[in-house]
Formats: sequence, structure tokens, C-alpha cells
Amino acid sequence: MEQRQKILQKIHSLLDEKKAENIETFDLKDTDYFVDYVIIATALVDKHALSLLDTLKKELKACGEKFLHIDEENPDWIVADLGDILVHLFTENQRKKFNLEEFLITMQKKS
Repeated sequence: MEQRQKILQKIHSLLDEKKAENIETFDLKDTDYFVDYVIIATALVDKHALSLLDTLKKELKACGEKFLHIDEENPDWIVADLGDILVHLFTENQRKKFNLEEFLITMQKKS
């Protein structure tokens, strides 16, 4: 299995183990989008999103992954940039408000 696929599965598993909801992975390798993969998950509340981020940082750094940037200014929508993978952690209201899935599905269809 490709290394990136293993990391994607690890991220999904970690989020699932820590009770994130509606975890979705978008494969955008064959599109014009600026990353290859986007993972979106819903946190129960903002503190849960911060806890999910802490888990990802601890576990993925141990695997040699580097976080290029983390935007956690608004804990209702946290973005972690792993270079070719973006992880979005939303609270439910923020996820509905921004509806990022619709945009990403459109990107996938364009390829």
C-alpha cells in the first residue's frame, strides 16, 4: 500500500477512535486543487476539535509527518496542513455553514 494511503488511513482511524463524526476523505490528486487529499471531520464541540488536533500532532509526528501550518485560531474550524494532505476539523454548525464538501465534490468531478 502506498505510504500516503497508510497516513490517510491512520488519520481516519485516529479521528474515529477519538469520536470524530462524519469523517470524509477526498482524493484530489487528479485535479487542479493545491493538495492531493482533504480530510474533513466533525468535532462535538470546539474543545473536542482541539483534542483531536493534539492527537493528530502527537501520533503523526511520531510517524515522521511534518505539519507545515496549523490554523487553530478559531477552534470551531481547525485546519492542519501536512503538505499534500489538509485536515479540516469543524464543529457541526461551522461544517454546515461552509459546506466545504460541496466544493470538493465539484473539484473531483472536474478531473
